Amino acid sequence: MHDTTAMLIELGAIILALGLLGRLAGRVGFSPIPLYLLAGLAFGQGGILPLRASEEFVATGAEIGVILLLLLLGLEYSASELVTTLKTQYPSGAVDFVLNAAPGAAMALLLGWGPVAAVALAGVTWISSSGVIAKVLGDLRRLGNRETPVVLGVLVLEDLAMAVYLPILTALLAGVSLAGGAVTLLISLGTVGAVLYVALRHGRLVSRAVSSDNAEMLLLAVLGLTLLVAGIAQQLQVSAAVGAFLVGIALSGEVAEGASSLLTPLRDLFAAVFFVFFGLHTDPGDIPPVLAPALALAVVTTLTKVATGYWAARRAGVSARGRWRAGGTLVARGEFSIVIAGLAVGAEPRVGPLATAYVLILVILGPLTARWTEPVALRLTRRRPAPGAGVPDATAGPARQAAPAETAGEGAETGPARTTDVKAPAAGPGEQGRAAAAGPGEQGATTPPAPVQEVAHAHR
Repeated sequence: MHDTTAMLIELGAIILALGLLGRLAGRVGFSPIPLYLLAGLAFGQGGILPLRASEEFVATGAEIGVILLLLLLGLEYSASELVTTLKTQYPSGAVDFVLNAAPGAAMALLLGWGPVAAVALAGVTWISSSGVIAKVLGDLRRLGNRETPVVLGVLVLEDLAMAVYLPILTALLAGVSLAGGAVTLLISLGTVGAVLYVALRHGRLVSRAVSSDNAEMLLLAVLGLTLLVAGIAQQLQVSAAVGAFLVGIALSGEVAEGASSLLTPLRDLFAAVFFVFFGLHTDPGDIPPVLAPALALAVVTTLTKVATGYWAARRAGVSARGRWRAGGTLVARGEFSIVIAGLAVGAEPRVGPLATAYVLILVILGPLTARWTEPVALRLTRRRPAPGAGVPDATAGPARQAAPAETAGEGAETGPARTTDVKAPAAGPGEQGRAAAAGPGEQGATTPPAPVQEVAHAHR
């Protein structure tokens, strides 16, 4: 009875503190994620006042938080759009892998940790945090922006790549034979393929099976299905987060809209618990010895992620503003990096503290780069003198005067010449309402043409 009382007190204090921190962040126009992490550091291992009684509950809540973050991200993305993303954005995925995995592998080799640790640290620096980025996109009201499908496309490719990468890493760490590793990989690929097939071919049947006019029944059915599939996926060597994401894309129409509205408050609660849990299990004393290499990796991979997002958005025909926003949004690392580091600790214990310090830096920096990369980059580029500046040009006419329209605002993206190759039905009333709710901060993204609205909002 005493343990239960202590747990309730600790949980109440945690949730109340999260509410106050979130309110403070909202007043200053700042993402609450870094504050949640710092709160976890303060009350975790080696912190000011370690919490013990509620540790197991918080750990479970953190896993549910990641699952709900990826589920709601999947609800914004239809199965047909996922296939289109795989077909059209695989070059972006390849660039993402080369630019962001290489620094981690190089750092491990420079530190003398060996090839297995190099593979592990490459994964830590490669994979962006889908959970953090999904939260940031919601906080900044950018779900309707032209660059958001590009960001989601990169995240989708990374999440699906985890179904291949994690079994390979597990096999390398365990020292299993080539045949054993191949079997694990085939099981993972088969699981992802089966869920994708169901989502593409029988998504309407899945939606019909869980559909209900009663909000309580719909919530229970969707949440139960998501947790069940996530657990089975994890048992089959596929990330639970990937399983939850695939459930999200399998649901469509009114079921997806209703589930999204019902699950959003739960997602916000458990996502906050996830970020606190991450901080709780980080000993501040382990960070100083590895701070220098972690900072070096953070600087390099911040630049490479910005370059990845910029290149991918440019390839999709997004204007300069959207390109910089896409790059800044992709900077955050989080849940997958921690999972990878946890697996690698057995083979190379020094990977753990370095990965923790690295993720802490970028999970705090990520929301800042998402907000400030665009204005800072545009201000710096505007300071550069144009070629031939100050030299009179008699040939300068209206066409040359209109050239800067690319950086004038997001309105430059909305013309027919800048629509992506994705063809979709005209947006229904649901999209119009959701686009209008996106807010003026989207810089013209609230009124894109119908194909763009379909990609951005995934109205099914």
